[in-house]
Amino acid sequence: MGRLSNDEFFAKLAELFDSRKGKDHGTIVLTQKRLSYDQPAPEPQPTDGTVIPDLHPPRPLPILIRVSNTKGREARAADEKIKLSTVVDPDTLPAFFERYAEVCKLGMVSLKPRDRSKRKGKAKKKKTAVTTA
Repeated sequence: MGRLSNDEFFAKLAELFDSRKGKDHGTIVLTQKRLSYDQPAPEPQPTDGTVIPDLHPPRPLPILIRVSNTKGREARAADEKIKLSTVVDPDTLPAFFERYAEVCKLGMVSLKPRDRSKRKGKAKKKKTAVTTA
């Protein structure tokens, strides 16, 4: 799937979170990175070698936001894997991230938290065994 507009992205992201409601397992991966392939490469300037010119671009770069439900190989063959992506311009970042945080918070409330009681129980037993020895 190609890149979506920001509004389409939020609608599909909310649908993805809603589709996970009530299911006993599954993962949703959220990633972001700067998008720099359309940008001209900065001219290398002779410096002392400690400053990397790529870290300080001449103008702000857009951000690429991706979301996936990380289905396995069989589900990918059956087109059950969902991949969403959108590009956010630097001037719209604050408004985008406010809405992004709101959608993610609402969606994560519906997700089932991991059961970590077994891991905590093992750690507690290990800790009491160390302190009594």
